[in-house]
Amino acid sequence: MKNLEVFSDLSERLNYNLPELPLYVRKGSLNQFENFEAAAHWHSDVEFIYILEGSMEYSVNGQTVSLEQGNGIFVNSHRLHFGFSHTHCNCSFIVIVIHSSLIGEGASLIRAYWEEKFGPNMDDFVLLAEQISWQQEILLSIQAIYAEMHNSFAPNPFRLTSQALSLCAGIGDHLQPKVGDIHDVQLWTNIQKMTRFIHQNYEQKITLEDIASSGAVCRSRCCTLFNKYVGQTPNNYLTRYRLHKSCEMLRETKRSVSEIALACGFQSVSYFSSLFRKQIGLVPLAYRKKDFPQSAISPRPG
Repeated sequence: MKNLEVFSDLSERLNYNLPELPLYVRKGSLNQFENFEAAAHWHSDVEFIYILEGSMEYSVNGQTVSLEQGNGIFVNSHRLHFGFSHTHCNCSFIVIVIHSSLIGEGASLIRAYWEEKFGPNMDDFVLLAEQISWQQEILLSIQAIYAEMHNSFAPNPFRLTSQALSLCAGIGDHLQPKVGDIHDVQLWTNIQKMTRFIHQNYEQKITLEDIASSGAVCRSRCCTLFNKYVGQTPNNYLTRYRLHKSCEMLRETKRSVSEIALACGFQSVSYFSSLFRKQIGLVPLAYRKKDFPQSAISPRPG
């Protein structure tokens, strides 16, 4: 089951819980990701995370913050983000992702408000602490939406829609214009174009020049942007993404290791197996035989 295409093109729509209700509501954990680190990704939806147990580091547009048990974070639309733990400590969480189509297509006043609050010129993220009253209300709403979506009976779509819109209204009241200039917005557009290019073409031979060209920057600028805001070189990002895709295929298909290696852009099966073992800690066939919890099939730490 792939409830979320977190390892496909970064701008794709998510596979939501219910047909025709653009709302993604799940539990997840960091240990479902290789090396306790999700792939950096972005989407047009807004996102809320509530930490159930443990803690993790969370990166949004190159800024890293710590999330502790009982607290959470709101991530605005089209922001590059991912959760991780370099100490390999597990963290469980609830994630709620909401698309703008939930408000409908014809409500111009509501849509204008959405585009203002969840646009590129507003806060990239907001940390949510249970000690602050309005933020505590947001965190409680996250839990309530999860409870409604996963109750023992069929969830009520009217209640889910109402709760999700209330969640967006609550955070919207506290979003502020970003301090910066239009150059910052363009910079992130370039980064998104380059990560999108990698996700759309990872199975092909890709050079640094190709990645840089997709973002309309030179190779040097490309490396600078990736190192500063994604935390790794473009080539390392490409390799790690290919490994993420290979793990997905090992879990969810019966394709051979050689087929998966070639499908993920590795020119040599022996190199793929060696790199996989070095990065994941297991050879591909041993990884395939692991017992994966259900949550590992639909990863989502932001």
